[in-house]
Amino acid sequence: MIFIKQKPDSIGAIASALCLLHCIATPFIFIAQSCSLVCCEKVPTWWSFIDYFFLVISFFAVYRSTQTTSNYWIKPFLWLSWTVLLIIIINEKIAWFPLSEQAIYFPALTLILLHLYNKKYCQCNITKCCTNER
Repeated sequence: MIFIKQKPDSIGAIASALCLLHCIATPFIFIAQSCSLVCCEKVPTWWSFIDYFFLVISFFAVYRSTQTTSNYWIKPFLWLSWTVLLIIIINEKIAWFPLSEQAIYFPALTLILLHLYNKKYCQCNITKCCTNER
């Protein structure tokens, strides 16, 4: 928790990247599993809970990043991206409406890019603060 307070953008970018890798790897893992074991087609419970783990970490990273950023537009975009990611993950579990499996890549990539941008350009220091850039 202390590390999230000190480096929220790094944690957010890493968590979003790991979430993206998890989403990309899932189909390949289950294709390999189905080739070796024909008995099981259900996703293991622990694998599906990794989504929620990444969501929680991303929530705290977005929360802390929005507290420390100096850029006025980055805050709503971080929250919007996180909310879209949340809705897509919940939709995968509950199936409210049909959605392509690739839809999760956009908010995950957006979170990664926003955290990296915020880390590089939007942290105030003594000599420069990006609130002056609009």
